[in-house]
Amino acid sequence: MVYVGIPKGQANQEEEVLKTIQDGDSDELTIKRFTESREKPGALWHIYAAKDTEKIREFLKKVAEEQGQENPVDHDPIHDQSWYLDRSLRKRLHQEYGVQGWAIVQFLGDVVFIPAGAPHQARTGDAVHNLYSCIKVAEDFVSPEHVKHCFWLTQEFRYLSHTHTNHEDKLQVKNVIYHAVKDAVGILRANESSLSRP
Repeated sequence: MVYVGIPKGQANQEEEVLKTIQDGDSDELTIKRFTESREKPGALWHIYAAKDTEKIREFLKKVAEEQGQENPVDHDPIHDQSWYLDRSLRKRLHQEYGVQGWAIVQFLGDVVFIPAGAPHQARTGDAVHNLYSCIKVAEDFVSPEHVKHCFWLTQEFRYLSHTHTNHEDKLQVKNVIYHAVKDAVGILRANESSLSRP
């Protein structure tokens, strides 16, 4: 979080932000960072474990059906980013499916890492709820530990409609794997003579 702009002259906005942080299930330490340390909160994230993705997907489809919405085959309630799990839906997700996420308030200067495939929710159509005007720098990356999961996500995106924003392979996982193997083989060949010595 590289910038947080707090408007002047709006006395009740600080109270609204505090209420949002509290309703977002933030812990006491986070609340104290805002109320006592006077740090500048920029965004509220709700992040879930990747292992719970299918349960969350099932839950969102169930809620959509209850509200009379369709669940087209070439759309995905997680990748569509069309849902915001408010406090009551987060509570229901926990009660019915045993899924509980983490509420993270990102303050000015904080970095948030989201593991591959970890669903993180949207309120405004993005991946995060902004508390104040802010500028975030985001970067997708593939770590060696998560290549398998990133590849699985790429396969999942293939089943979305061709007009879906996530249909394309943003991570280029196959290219990452190809170049990593090519570099490894190149290094092994360059050092082949030293590797064969006893």
